[in-house]
Amino acid sequence: MARASLDRPLHRSCPKVEMGGALLGLFAGTTTVFLKRSLVQASRGVSSMATGGEEWKNATSIYDFTAKDIDGNEVSLEKYRDHVCLIVNEPWPEPEIKKWVTDKFAVKFDMFSKVNVNGKDAHPLWKYLKSKQGGTLIDAIKWNFSKFLINKEGLPVKRYGPNVKPLEIEKDFEPYW
Repeated sequence: MARASLDRPLHRSCPKVEMGGALLGLFAGTTTVFLKRSLVQASRGVSSMATGGEEWKNATSIYDFTAKDIDGNEVSLEKYRDHVCLIVNEPWPEPEIKKWVTDKFAVKFDMFSKVNVNGKDAHPLWKYLKSKQGGTLIDAIKWNFSKFLINKEGLPVKRYGPNVKPLEIEKDFEPYW
């Protein structure tokens, strides 16, 4: 069942997308679409955002960031404007992620490079996401497969723990289409 949902677009208005860096997963559409890990830099103040500066605090949406895809190409998250997305983290090295999701699910969505999601070296996108949707006890990403639902305006509207399966989140996409 999961394979079928990953083999086709989740929703006719949403592209298949993947992000992660410990970002493995950007879900676009109403169901599970894994993104991959991403090395994200802010489109404004790229060098200081990428090196741990505080410019991420000025971001107004995920569209203010860029990410390196799994092959090392810089991609603006502006590409996902007007799409409902789910950003998810994942732990493996890029080649393993790419092989796993391609072989197991035959996915063709965008995948991104691995980044730190916690601590002083956390990628600016992850700092932004955690500041907008804090955790239960602490804001840190506690485990792989933490997820952030992003509305069409590029704003994080809900956070999910690793134990919440993507198909369980499908109902939460509806208000944001």
